[in-house]
Amino acid sequence: MPLPACAGLPPTIGFAMLTHARPMASARSLRAVPGRHRAFTIALAAAAALRAVVMLGYPPARLYWYDSFTYLDNAVHLGPARAFHPLGYPLLLRALLPFHSVGVVVAVQHAMGLATGVIVYALLRRKGLPGWGALLAAAPVLFDASFLRLEHAVLSDTLFILLVVSATAALTWWPAPSARAVAVAGLLLAGAALTRTIALPLIVLALLVLAVRRVSWRRLAVLAVAGLLPLAGYAAWYGERYGEFTLSGADGVALWARTMTFADCAVIRPAPALVPFCPNGTVLDAASEYVWAPEAPINRLPGDRFAHNDLARTFALRAIAAQPLDYLLDVAKDTALAFAWTPIAHPARTVPAFGFAHGTWPLPSGQPLVDQVRREYDPDITGMRSVRPYAGLLVAYQHVAYLRGPVLAAILLLGAAGAVLRPGTVALPWGAAVTLLAGPVAVLDFDHRYVLPVVPLACLAAGLAALSTRAQYAGWGRRATRSTRSAS
Repeated sequence: MPLPACAGLPPTIGFAMLTHARPMASARSLRAVPGRHRAFTIALAAAAALRAVVMLGYPPARLYWYDSFTYLDNAVHLGPARAFHPLGYPLLLRALLPFHSVGVVVAVQHAMGLATGVIVYALLRRKGLPGWGALLAAAPVLFDASFLRLEHAVLSDTLFILLVVSATAALTWWPAPSARAVAVAGLLLAGAALTRTIALPLIVLALLVLAVRRVSWRRLAVLAVAGLLPLAGYAAWYGERYGEFTLSGADGVALWARTMTFADCAVIRPAPALVPFCPNGTVLDAASEYVWAPEAPINRLPGDRFAHNDLARTFALRAIAAQPLDYLLDVAKDTALAFAWTPIAHPARTVPAFGFAHGTWPLPSGQPLVDQVRREYDPDITGMRSVRPYAGLLVAYQHVAYLRGPVLAAILLLGAAGAVLRPGTVALPWGAAVTLLAGPVAVLDFDHRYVLPVVPLACLAAGLAALSTRAQYAGWGRRATRSTRSAS
């Protein structure tokens, strides 16, 4: 039985997708959800219990140098950052600042992970997928150990995933979304872009898909304004501080690093001002490493690497124009890492999967920013440690609960079939999944963490594709039956 509108959805979507039902009727429908969706309710409780085990097994949270600490610092000192991190995630951290606890931060993120699973299930049930199929589609985000680890880290990805999946649900919930739904979706996509700028193309994708669905131009305009106006305001704020109307001062550095795996200055023939950005013989095992390696060309120039962002972008665009096939081959090769059965470390210094382990992970020493974050955000902040027996359970669990690359490939292929059969229904989640899979690789590098936002969107597309395929075959069957009767 399909879920009633808004049932099980988080507040950001539920209030935006109000039905015409009276409040009392809606309340009765919500109370009836556990009984009507018993299997999913049990699964959701189990997923919540798993997250409690994570918090007990690895207090207080996973903190990455330097990302986690710059996020926490930016939450206290709100303002546009010149490096890779826009202000979206620090705004969430700022909202949680009164608790002065990274433990509270990751608890909220675990709740966000559960909310994402609820949205996937609710949307597919709304569209008519059987309960077991909708639960299967929601299972990766609810139970995959990689999502459990990601939610337990002070990183922007969990918020980003919830925003993108919520926006997709808002635009897919009805065949013709209301003005209120497209406005909320636009704001959610703007929030996603201010959390990770890779979401910018999703606003264009949403406009194109709604145009294919013949949504009125007024609603397209509402989506465009709601999605772009907050970004313009942030860019103006950034420009006031740094003198450039943009969302980030690191896009050129990132794209330059992408080109270091193939750039040949004998082919590019750069202008004299760009010659210092040519490869200098340093060979690293991943494009992203060129951003940070001291021996990389950009880090041998005077000043901060981000001070050279504009010239780095110019060099990168000329390199891509001069060597388009080399660029596309590198992007395709790195994107294909997502489909390996055994996760491949990229770069080699990282742990691509199965990261639950026994031990302690102290905070970096001699870093003034760590002490500052302690004073201003969480006085009790410490390095993460494992606690038995909870950590032992997760160490064993992670080897079973992991979405293998070929399975993800099959899910994406099913979604692709649905996008061809029913582009108006499946194209948005499938297109968003493909954009978030290839986009980070195209502008910087592959990272297993960047694949996780793809999973719930790909599962949504696959579930909708299964419905579209069933409807297509049912239509063929009805036409064949009518033809047979006519002939007889």
